[in-house]
Amino acid sequence: MADHEAGVASKPRRAQDDSDTGLGLCGWILVITSLFLTIITFPVSIWMCIKIIKEYERAIIFRLGRILKGGAKGPGLFFVLPCTDSFIKVDMRTISFDIPPQEILTKDSVTVNVDGVVYYRVQNATLAVANITNADSATRLLAQTTLRNVLGTKNLSQILSDREEIAHSMQATLDEATDDWGIKVERVEIKDVKLPVQLQRAMAAEAEAAREARAKVIAAEGEMNASRALKEASMVITESPAALQLRYLQTLTTIAAEKNSTIVFPLPINMLQGLIGDSR
Repeated sequence: MADHEAGVASKPRRAQDDSDTGLGLCGWILVITSLFLTIITFPVSIWMCIKIIKEYERAIIFRLGRILKGGAKGPGLFFVLPCTDSFIKVDMRTISFDIPPQEILTKDSVTVNVDGVVYYRVQNATLAVANITNADSATRLLAQTTLRNVLGTKNLSQILSDREEIAHSMQATLDEATDDWGIKVERVEIKDVKLPVQLQRAMAAEAEAAREARAKVIAAEGEMNASRALKEASMVITESPAALQLRYLQTLTTIAAEKNSTIVFPLPINMLQGLIGDSR
């Protein structure tokens, strides 16, 4: 298939080279006749002979069906002969287009919808006219095929994480394929990767479970640190009995600041036992 396309692309090149061999006797007679008629009808014919090309355009002139030597003309003024010459304008500005969403089966058998955007420009106007019928349409179709081929060799995780690498790979492939058409692919970007709804729910559940697991680990670490701090505090209170009384007073101060109507006073167990014994 590639060899066939290369052969098709090489035919216009040979046709362009053949145009340099000359117009032939009949061709020169027609050209001279057209030039003679132009001179006779001057200055009326001058408006038919002089053409203007804008700064971002180039003109490919065909004389009796053959491309003139020198390649594309412009920008500015150029001269054509009536009846024998025709020309095609080629826009040299950068053109962008969206790649329609493509349903792709990844390497790990996951179906995704991916779309993108491509920026390209005409680098050689002569090749863009002589080597292909419609360079814009061909580039769009080739971009869709390249997107499917490149992403078909990637896993879902690679598609989601390596977008820049995939874009560079697509750009290199497209640029190489469109070189014979006079097209320069400047940039390729992956716009959006749409996953099936069930897969989105599964990934969301997986992410939520992972977050809950991390939260439990963090809570366990906090409990462990708190228990260590309480152990150290108990050791300090054991060494100084007055520290327990101070802590008790501080707790009462905290409770009173909140305007509570009920305050619980802790009492030692041995005191309660003495009170119970006396009542009996």
